[in-house]
Amino acid sequence: MPDYAARRTIMVDTQVRPSDVTKFPIIDAMLRTPREVFVPDTLRETAYMGENIPLGDGRVLLDPRTFAKMLDALALTPGELVLDIGCGSGYSAAIVALIAQAVVAVECDDALAHDAETVLPQVGAEAVILHKGPLTEGAPDHAPYDAMIVQGGVSEFPQTLVGQLREGGRVICLFMEGQLGVVRLGVRQGDQIAWRDVFNAAAPVLPGFEKQEAFTF
Repeated sequence: MPDYAARRTIMVDTQVRPSDVTKFPIIDAMLRTPREVFVPDTLRETAYMGENIPLGDGRVLLDPRTFAKMLDALALTPGELVLDIGCGSGYSAAIVALIAQAVVAVECDDALAHDAETVLPQVGAEAVILHKGPLTEGAPDHAPYDAMIVQGGVSEFPQTLVGQLREGGRVICLFMEGQLGVVRLGVRQGDQIAWRDVFNAAAPVLPGFEKQEAFTF
C-alpha cells in the first residue's frame, strides 16, 4: 500500500515550504487532507506531484504550489466565510474549511459535484456547503463573503461575483493570457476590484470565465 501520509509530507517539504508558504494553518491543512481521495482512481499515484491533475472535461486540480501560494496571499482567518469557485471534487474546499469558519463551494459539473458530495463527508469537511450551478453566478444566497478563491484560470472576472464580496473583501484568481497566467489578489472597493499581481502560474480557463467577444458593426 502506498504511504500517502509520507507523500503529503514530501509534497509540503519540497513544493509548498520552498515556495515561501510557511503559515501554519495552510501547512497543517495540507498535511491533514488526503489529496489522493480527490483525484480519479487511475491518477492516485500522481496525487502529490507538482503539476495540475486532470479531472476530466478540461478541469484540473491545481498543483500544490499554486494552490498553497494562492491561500498564502489570500490570508484567510478562522472567522471568515469563503466562496470556493470551481471546487471540482472538493479538495480545495476541504483545505479551506480547516482554515476559515465555513466554505460555500460552487461546482457546475454534475460528476465533479457528485464526487465532492461523496468525498467531503468522508474526510470530515463539515464546514462545507456545496452549491451546484454556473460558476460565474457564485452562490448569492450565502453572500456576502469575506474572501473568494477561484480554482482555475479566468479571462475576465464577472461583475456578478463582485457583488457577492463584502466591501474590503479579498479575491484571488489566476488570469490567463494564452498559455501564460498571473495570479492576482483583489480587494473590493465599491463596485470594483482593485487587483495586484502576486505570482505566475497556469491552468485551463474555467467554464463561463472565457473572454466575451465584443460584437462590432
